[in-house]
Amino acid sequence: MQRLVLRKKNHIILISAILIVVGFIGELGFKNEAVAVWSFAIASVLGAAPIAIQAYQALKVKVVSIDVLVTIAVIGAFIIKNFEESAIVTFLFLIGAFLEQRTLNKTRSAIKELTEMAPESAFKQMENGEFEEVDVDDVDVGDILLVKTGAKIPVDGTVLSGEGHINEASITGESVPVGKEKDSGVYAGTILENGTLQIVADRVGEDTTFGRIIELVEEAQDSKSEAERFIDKFSKYYTPAVLVLAAIVWLFSRDIELAITILVLGCPGALVIGVPVSNVAGIGNGARHGVLLKGSEVIGDFSRVDTIVFDKTGTLTIGNPKVADREFYTGNGEEALAYLASVENESDHPLAKAITEHIGDTVSYVIEKTDVVKGAGIVALVAGRRVAIGNAALMEREIVHLTEKARADIARFEENGNSLVLTAIDGELKVLMGIRDQIRPGVKEDLKKLKKLGVKNLVVLSGDNQGTVDLVARELGLTEAHGHMLPGDKSAYIEALKAKKHIVAFVGDGVNDSPSLALAHIGIAMGSGTDVAIETSDVVLMNSDFSRLVHALGLTKATASNMRQNIVIAVGVVLFLLASVFFSEWMNMSIGMFVHEASILVVILNGMRLLRYKLKAGIRRD
Repeated sequence: MQRLVLRKKNHIILISAILIVVGFIGELGFKNEAVAVWSFAIASVLGAAPIAIQAYQALKVKVVSIDVLVTIAVIGAFIIKNFEESAIVTFLFLIGAFLEQRTLNKTRSAIKELTEMAPESAFKQMENGEFEEVDVDDVDVGDILLVKTGAKIPVDGTVLSGEGHINEASITGESVPVGKEKDSGVYAGTILENGTLQIVADRVGEDTTFGRIIELVEEAQDSKSEAERFIDKFSKYYTPAVLVLAAIVWLFSRDIELAITILVLGCPGALVIGVPVSNVAGIGNGARHGVLLKGSEVIGDFSRVDTIVFDKTGTLTIGNPKVADREFYTGNGEEALAYLASVENESDHPLAKAITEHIGDTVSYVIEKTDVVKGAGIVALVAGRRVAIGNAALMEREIVHLTEKARADIARFEENGNSLVLTAIDGELKVLMGIRDQIRPGVKEDLKKLKKLGVKNLVVLSGDNQGTVDLVARELGLTEAHGHMLPGDKSAYIEALKAKKHIVAFVGDGVNDSPSLALAHIGIAMGSGTDVAIETSDVVLMNSDFSRLVHALGLTKATASNMRQNIVIAVGVVLFLLASVFFSEWMNMSIGMFVHEASILVVILNGMRLLRYKLKAGIRRD
C-alpha cells in the first residue's frame, strides 16, 4: 500500500490541486462552506498520505525530517479544523518535491551504452590455420586474430602482419586515424578504417583498455555521492527544535491551539518551494540558451568551480582536420593542385578527405599507376607525369630537392602542429600542405570570460602529442597542457586535482572522456559528442556551442545566489512568525497564513527572475 501511494504521488498532486480550487470556488464563489470544508479535508488527507509515509520511513531510520514536521502540522491543523491550511501545506510540499525530483532525475545508461559499443565477436585462427568467427569471450591471450576493413578491434594486441589506419577516437579521442603496421599496438573497441591486419591478443575482456574505461565509469559514478541539500541539513536541527518548542509551550500553557499554531507557523512552506523554484527557473533558462543542467546539485557544485579541464579534440578544437597552411613552389599552382586532387580522390588515406575538400572542384587527370610507399606516402603515374605525395622521407626517397625556403616552411608547419603533405611532380616540389584540427571560433574569448567569472585554472588533457597540445595551450592562454593522456591518465589527473581540494569541471565529447566526465565534480559534454559522454555528464552544451559554457557558469552562479536568497527569506519569515506568536498580541492564525502565502509568492517571484537571466555586459557574447 505504501509503495502504491508513493508511486501515485503525481496523481495525488493533481487531484489535490483540483480539490483546492473547488474548495476556494465553493467558499468564495458560492459561499458554500460544506463544499469548501469537504474539498479541503479530502485534499489534506490525500496530500498527507505520501508525506506521512515518508515521515514514517524516516523515523524508522531515526531521522526526524521535514516530512515529520509537515505531518504533525497537518494533523494539528485537522485538530483545530483548519482544513484550508492543511490542504495548502500538503499541496505545496508535494509540488515542491515533484519539481525537485523531476530536475534531479538522472536516469543514465552510460554503462549499458559502453557495453553495447564493445566488440562482440572476433575472427580467430583455429588449429587448421583457418580463421573462424567466435564470441569475443572465447579469445585468449596469445590467440591470433584477423581484422578486416570496417571491423572493431576485439582485443588489445600487437600487429603481426598487414597495414591499415585505425580510428582510435574511442580510446584517445583523436580524430585523425593512426597508421598501423607490423609490431604496432592496437586497442580493443577501435575501428580499422582501411586495410587488413593480423594481430596477436595481449589483453582480453575486462583487462583491455576499453574494458578499463567501462570500469572507470562504474567506479567514478559509485564514488560520486550526492551532497546533502541545505534543507535536509537544516531540518536535522530545525524540525526537532520546532517540535520541542511546541511541546514545551503545551506543557507550560496547556494551550493546545497555541502549540498547534506554532507547528503550523513553523512549517517552512516557502523553504520547501523556494529552492525547487530557483532550480527549475535556472534549468529552464539554461534549456532556452542551449544548456542542459541535470539537477540542483549540479548547480551548486558548478557555481563553485575553480578548475576546468578540457579535452582537446571536439572540445577546444572542431574535431575535423582541415588544411591549415599551404605553400606553392611553382608558378602554376592550379595545375599542381589538380594532380594532387586526382591522386587523393583515389586514396583512402585519412588526410585525403581534408585535401580534396580544401581543393574543391578542379581538373581531373587519369591515374595510370599507383605505388603505396609504406610509412611515407604514395607515388603515382598521372597523365604521363610522376607524382609523389607524402612526407619528407618520401621526398628524400624520390630525390626531390628541398630548397632552404621549403625546409624552413616544413619546420614552421611542424611547429604549428601540422601533419605534412608534400607534393612533387617529376622530381620537383610543387606544394606543401599542413593539416591540423582547427580551434573552435571564439574559444579564446570565451576562456577569458570564464576567468572573469572566477575560474582560476584552465587545463587541457589530450591523447595527442605534447607539441600539438602545447601549441593549443599557448594560443588559448591555458594554465596547463598535458599530452599523451589515455583515459586512465585523465582520470588520475582529475583525482589528483580533487585531492588538492579543487572543485573540478571536465569538458569532453568522446567515449574516452566518460570516466573523467563521471569522476569530476561536474562533467560537461558537448552536444554533438557520443551518447555515452552526454549520459555520463552533468551538463550538456547543446549543438556543441562552446560559448554556452560561459552562460552556463554565470547562470549557475546566479541560481545558487538566488537559492540562498530564497532560503534566507523563508527562514527569516518562519523566525519572524514564531517570534510574533510569543512577543506580540496581533499575531494569529489568519495573519500567519497571510504572511506564509506572501512569503511563498515572494520566493516564487524571486526564483522566476532567473528565467530572464543574461550575462552582464562585458561577459555576455554578443
